[in-house]
Amino acid sequence: MAIVDADVARADMVAREYGARAFGSIEQLLTRNEIHAASIAVPTIHHLDVARPLLEAGIDVLIEKPVAFSLRDTDELIAIAKKNQRVAQVGHLERFNPAVRATLPLITRPMFFEVHRLSVFTARSLDVDVVLDLMIHDLDIVLTFVNSPVKEIRAVGLPILSGKVDIANVRMEFESGCVAFFLAGRVSTERVRKLRFFQPGQYISVDYGRQDVVVFAVGDKVAPASKPSVNPQISISKPTVTAEEPLLAELKSFLDAVRRRALPIVSLEEGRRALSVALDILGAIGEHSSRLEMGKLSPQ
Repeated sequence: MAIVDADVARADMVAREYGARAFGSIEQLLTRNEIHAASIAVPTIHHLDVARPLLEAGIDVLIEKPVAFSLRDTDELIAIAKKNQRVAQVGHLERFNPAVRATLPLITRPMFFEVHRLSVFTARSLDVDVVLDLMIHDLDIVLTFVNSPVKEIRAVGLPILSGKVDIANVRMEFESGCVAFFLAGRVSTERVRKLRFFQPGQYISVDYGRQDVVVFAVGDKVAPASKPSVNPQISISKPTVTAEEPLLAELKSFLDAVRRRALPIVSLEEGRRALSVALDILGAIGEHSSRLEMGKLSPQ
């Protein structure tokens, strides 16, 4: 096992803790030929520069989300991985949340989503906007649940404590007719990770943090083991959720894909899909901000 960090002292400290070897660069790492897979956790802007030499050296990679800084970088990553026949997975952690996994079999025809993801402000990940830092988790999940092209995006966002967008509100409509509202912020006084959606006969609530799923149903959507609610026409049920640390599940899934030479659960193409929508949202936020500035200059 090896640890690579430009801060050699930090690399040595972590390496000693885990009984690994420390390297100050990818080039030094590649002088040893026993490395088969690597986890890339560097600032987003460096994802391509770090992943490229690893993939070209025949090393499979797990890349932290978002997959890359731009669609151009992402397309290059996809091409390199294909050329070298490497397993490349994107670290969309919530895909491995037990609550999300328990929800997937319940999906029929989702028509309305409301998603809140709020965090207390920290100095981490300030190299990207909150859309790429936090909201992209939920974009990936909703895109997976809905499985329909995005038709329209409306968005507003503001920088609060950093030079980038720290809070964002988005309305997204899909070709299927489904509508989703997202709120993501990193200036909250509390930590919130919740998603709820409505589909014919059902309202489903997912709490990422508690790894909990609650299903409210009517008519033929009532689950066999459900409990009646205050309204006798509505039943409440909780699907079985097997608790597991999402990061551990993600790492196990990546290593399984490496061993089996299989397509990972979150491919580069799926990472690109989430990134593309996130960049469209940032574009919509920019357009909204421009209109506000122009409005200030308009004669009263």
